[in-house]
Amino acid sequence: MIEIRPAIASDWHALWPILEPVIRAGEVYALPTGMTSGQAMQYWFAEGNWVFVAEEDHAIVGSYYLRANQQGGGAHVCNCGYVTATQSQGRGIAGAMCRHSLQFAKSAGFRAMQFNFVVSTNKSAIHLWQKHGFEIVGRLPRAFQHPRLGYVDALVMWKDL
Repeated sequence: MIEIRPAIASDWHALWPILEPVIRAGEVYALPTGMTSGQAMQYWFAEGNWVFVAEEDHAIVGSYYLRANQQGGGAHVCNCGYVTATQSQGRGIAGAMCRHSLQFAKSAGFRAMQFNFVVSTNKSAIHLWQKHGFEIVGRLPRAFQHPRLGYVDALVMWKDL
């Protein structure tokens, strides 16, 4: 059973080994591949982020953050970032985190969720987001430099809450 709870700073020791290979691969997040643990922690736990962890059998197997996508007139739309441990992929953890984030966002007063930059080659994420009601509302041509495939498109995805 997957349990999702608010993250605490001491969870970082379990989150960094999950997030580091994703950052180093440079295939799905537009982040510097050389980020240090401290820089990644500042990014994931940035001021204004709500951070959650997914646990299975008392082990952290994933995490997500949720934040307002913009300030002022755009603050009613939120944005999220998700990561699942490599060894835990394909077991419904990302789906559970997506459902949790949608419920949490709605309860926090957000009216929509927007993913600003979904790398078009990340087919499993695109499929999952569409399964949960997200639509592709924009395409940014060649906006992401994939380390193996060169320049690929990034997608903007949206869901009303």
